[in-house]
Amino acid sequence: MKVNKWTLGLAAVGLVSLPSITQAEEKMSTLMTQLSSTTISGYVNTDMTWKPGTGNVGGIPGRAFDAPASKQDGFNLNVVSLKIAKPMDEAQWASGYTAQLWFGPDAAGFNTSSPNLAGAGGDMAVKQAYIEFRAPLGNGLNFKIGHFNYIGGYEQPDAGDNPNFSRSYAWTLEPASHTGLLASYTASPWLTLAAGVANTYNNGVNFRAARLDATTGVANPAAESEKTYMASVALTAPESFGFAKGATLGASVVNGLNNASGDFGSVASVKRQTILQINVTSPTPLKALSVGASYDYLANPALAFAAPPVNGSGYVNAVTLYGAVTITEKAKFYARGEYTWGSQDFWYGGGTAQNQRHLRLFALGQRHEPPGSALGPQCQRRHAVSERLRPWYVQERRHFGDEHDLQVLIRSLYPPTPSGKPEGVFHGDYFSGAS
Repeated sequence: MKVNKWTLGLAAVGLVSLPSITQAEEKMSTLMTQLSSTTISGYVNTDMTWKPGTGNVGGIPGRAFDAPASKQDGFNLNVVSLKIAKPMDEAQWASGYTAQLWFGPDAAGFNTSSPNLAGAGGDMAVKQAYIEFRAPLGNGLNFKIGHFNYIGGYEQPDAGDNPNFSRSYAWTLEPASHTGLLASYTASPWLTLAAGVANTYNNGVNFRAARLDATTGVANPAAESEKTYMASVALTAPESFGFAKGATLGASVVNGLNNASGDFGSVASVKRQTILQINVTSPTPLKALSVGASYDYLANPALAFAAPPVNGSGYVNAVTLYGAVTITEKAKFYARGEYTWGSQDFWYGGGTAQNQRHLRLFALGQRHEPPGSALGPQCQRRHAVSERLRPWYVQERRHFGDEHDLQVLIRSLYPPTPSGKPEGVFHGDYFSGAS
């Protein structure tokens, strides 16, 4: 133990004791050991948007975060993310935690805590907050308890973890996060399983499930036993698959009721919702090219635009294709094409009961990360067409008017994104759809 001269002098006159100094140093050492395994990260997401023309009002159907009219023709602070985490170590018994907070406009009404409803105001949200621990069963059984991200899907909530600036239609119809308990188990390097239970299907911290009365359109508390259940399986191709090694195949299912928070535009449903999600990513014989695909099917969805009496037996489908071409070590080109169709009053309101809502989209993105630069541009061009179609057996296509929307955005994320990659974005967006 090293003790300076001043401390020895104080000890000599009886003002301090050497054992107390030793204990204080031991406590400080323990504290520093704990802090050394804690990580703090985050990012700032901003954009500049120009929407040609004057008098543009209304949002863009199927878009997440960049749809509101309030974000057009100006500069936007989207979200500030702060994440504090202590990962689990490799011990048989291990524990850790993650807490991620969102601040700013994208956090408003996204994930409120009970009893604060989405319209209560405030621009802070608990994006994730959970404790995780491992039990020494087999290869190790991992648990999360608290508020965590949706277990399925091809895309992620944090913008920097996605190849394109905009989210897909599939991301919009999927749940974003849950409050509950999740267990996961890696059976082998190529097989991972997960299952969990949560309060509700949609966002909202500590809210309980609600069920919509189809006749009155009023959401009432559901029985306390009506929880949300989820499961997923993920496969990873081993070395023996040749060029396809590292390819992934995932499937997930979530069944449950929404809560009445109104978070992220959600509403209560008449019946329990069930979403089935399947996704695949794979390298190709062309080293620079990788491809992906995703399919989502949502049964008995909550219909945000429906008026009483509400039909509780609707559906929504979404098919999404992805492609990525590596141009150089620091530059990649991305493409996404998607098509979604569903029941009356899910994507749009109005029209006759036989009309369905169909949306098509094609998006191109390019990302460049200059060496030694904290920011690199990403360009995206998106062309979307929305149509109001009658059922397939009528063999008739009807247009109720067209709406064209061009956006040019410059977005930046700094410091590096949660994935560890610095990113900046230039975004060009074109939308054409039904009014």
